[in-house]
Amino acid sequence: MPELRELEGDADWDRAVPLMRQLWSHRSEAFVRSWREESDYRLLGWVEASAAGDERLLAVAGVYVQTVLHHERGCWIHDFVVDEAHRSEGHGEAFLAGIEDWAHGRDCEHVALACVADNADAASFYEHVGMEAFGTVYEREL
Repeated sequence: MPELRELEGDADWDRAVPLMRQLWSHRSEAFVRSWREESDYRLLGWVEASAAGDERLLAVAGVYVQTVLHHERGCWIHDFVVDEAHRSEGHGEAFLAGIEDWAHGRDCEHVALACVADNADAASFYEHVGMEAFGTVYEREL
């Protein structure tokens, strides 16, 4: 049974970056690795151990615990990706539940994330696991 683990060291990040780049394929590896330097960014992994003792990283999520105007204290999920080789196996739903438990243990009142407007598969998944659309993100490139 996989478990949620906070990924911290160089070896953890070396394993996580290829999964994160499945989501951030349009950005450089150096850009993705730069998030490690942000003081409040936490990288969580969904890790499965085998009987032989080796481990597979099945999914990763970058999160921040924040206090924001519209939700008080919450866990904002910035990067949520299940390895392409392990999608549709139930890992996304189980990992998200693990993130919710992790966040609850840090006194968060909710979890939230943004989904690209034209990503119907992701939106369908988030609705399937009981997440509700809250609003719309507006942005302007600088």
